[in-house]
Amino acid sequence: MEHMQEIIEQKAEEVEQIIRRWLPEEKGMQHTVLEAMNYSILAGGKRLRPILMYEVYRMLGGNGREIQPLMAAVEMIHTYSLVHDDLPAMDNDEYRRGRKTTHTVYGEAMGILAGDGLLNLAWETAMKAFFLEGPKDKPEEEAARMRRIATAVEVLARKAGVYGMIGGQTADIEAEQAQQTDMEQLLFIHEHKTAALIQASMMIGAILAGADEEQISRMEKCAYDIGIAFQIQDDILDVTGSMEELGKPIGSDERNHKQTYVTIRGLEDSTAEVKRLSGEAIEILSSMDGDSSFLQVLAEYLIHRRK
Repeated sequence: MEHMQEIIEQKAEEVEQIIRRWLPEEKGMQHTVLEAMNYSILAGGKRLRPILMYEVYRMLGGNGREIQPLMAAVEMIHTYSLVHDDLPAMDNDEYRRGRKTTHTVYGEAMGILAGDGLLNLAWETAMKAFFLEGPKDKPEEEAARMRRIATAVEVLARKAGVYGMIGGQTADIEAEQAQQTDMEQLLFIHEHKTAALIQASMMIGAILAGADEEQISRMEKCAYDIGIAFQIQDDILDVTGSMEELGKPIGSDERNHKQTYVTIRGLEDSTAEVKRLSGEAIEILSSMDGDSSFLQVLAEYLIHRRK
């Protein structure tokens, strides 16, 4: 496990270098929001989504540069969602990844604007994939590459929007206000709020590698399993973890009166469901074309993480 942690950290650093290429310079009259945006996205983290995107892309034979702007874009979208999630109107969290949250440092208004800025920068960055050079002497291949990029951007927009992550966040807020959530609502929240961007990442990796519709659909299902298991494990860690391990206060779900998989089903059933989903995800990966051995180990590691 320690060896795997080192590999993930190395891959996260590679992703970090890609992300930095697309970040804004902190200058001009709007320098404060630019600084807040960079503070938010450079706060560390596992970089799970871009890593999964790239590993699926590589597994299915992808070898171009167009994946890089999409890797940066998905992390920008994920980061903006965390910035807004931490706001007083949402979870009102003071710490994220072991340091002060964006709104705590820059104020609530600038926290909102930093999130807005990252979301808009994500689309600007994703569109740069169209302008990277392709095979000039092979117009048919270049046209196919353009179609793949367009499909990838559409998937990212859909999974990040009201039918994906934002829809999940909406259901989460309403469930919290009602202080009552059944399992159907909870799974909707987990699928859309957490799994959607993981689905986007793995689907985009497959799309840009030239995968067929069946392979893309299987990646979507695999990512659903990983995303739900990842969130259930997060719920488990909120009960069993520590401030030192997680980099944020434990028990925040209970403090915010949130129903979770653990509060509804209990620790034992929650742990069993994580195991079941993990097994299903790894089975899908093992059936895919290409060498999925690293992705299998990565999925297992991330799902059963301790922080």
